[in-house]
Amino acid sequence: MTELDNARQAINDIDKEMARLFSERMKAVRAVAEYKKQHGMKIYDSAREGEIIRRNAEYIKDEELKSFYINFLQSNIDISKNYQHRLMQGMRVAFSGVEGAFANIAANRVFPDAEAVPYPDFKSAYSSVENGECDCVILPIENSYNGDVGQVMDLTFFGSLYINGIYDIDVVQNLLAVKGTSMDEIKTVISHPQALGQCAAYIKKHGFEKQEAVNTAVAAKLVAESGRHDIAAIASEEAAEKFGLKKLEAHINESNNNTTRFAVFSRTAKAGSESDNHFIMLFTVSNEAGSLGKAISVIGDNGFNLKALKSRPTKELIWSYYFFVEGEGNVNSPKGRKMLEELKRHCSELRVVGNFEKEISL
Repeated sequence: MTELDNARQAINDIDKEMARLFSERMKAVRAVAEYKKQHGMKIYDSAREGEIIRRNAEYIKDEELKSFYINFLQSNIDISKNYQHRLMQGMRVAFSGVEGAFANIAANRVFPDAEAVPYPDFKSAYSSVENGECDCVILPIENSYNGDVGQVMDLTFFGSLYINGIYDIDVVQNLLAVKGTSMDEIKTVISHPQALGQCAAYIKKHGFEKQEAVNTAVAAKLVAESGRHDIAAIASEEAAEKFGLKKLEAHINESNNNTTRFAVFSRTAKAGSESDNHFIMLFTVSNEAGSLGKAISVIGDNGFNLKALKSRPTKELIWSYYFFVEGEGNVNSPKGRKMLEELKRHCSELRVVGNFEKEISL
């Protein structure tokens, strides 16, 4: 055999081995996709992608080849993501509202390949995952301008699902009306109470009456179906397109930094990872002097940062409360397990409902 024949044979042998390894790699990719589907996790993770490329590129010592290998790695990652997208197509994601609602927008951004399934309210959307109708549910937990969504916090406490990710979605509210409507015809605006609160200054300025709806997209649908020129909805641009409404004015929310935090809930908790640095837990404390203070001290004394502590009535006993805690740190680390053990001494109920690497802005 000539030198060229030898080189070609070597390439053939390597290609054969690469084909075997490719099949093995894609089996692992399938397992990753199934795990993400089961736990309500997003496919794309830019931080992990960058880490894989950085780490694996170090295996190539020939600097001339390194850039080619990085391209090879990126191609492998893109193929893996495409395969995961195909596998995710059977996923069902519940949300509260109708098409065009901000929760629908969030569901489509987090899970672009899944079927977004509408439910009339938070409870029915949440229950759809508990009873197996859907794989996960995406619900708002807080708005940067209008505060916590108490109903969802209560579902978290009284329900059985786990939070496996939090996503920040910018909310832009618009004034929507039936085509042919002018501003001076509008007397009443319809929207979700949160949206009405976000646009309170604008509503007051124009002297509009307020009418509440289950959510912003439902408001848009009501206005579209009414055909009336004296009412308008406060909702998203997507809702305007969905229901054929005219956008009279854009970005009418009072704050330019209007962001809603959406949590993804699934039936099973995500396995702990070394990279996890955020956690959410719920607890109640004994009705004794200093119990809450002791619980909070345990968190800080073990080196964990308490980002938020919110109280809600348990509805079981008068003046009885549960606490919704968001913190920074890995609760699955030795320090985290120690903190949880110590907390049990001061808490009558304690449950970690979420642990993940970071909050993601979309």
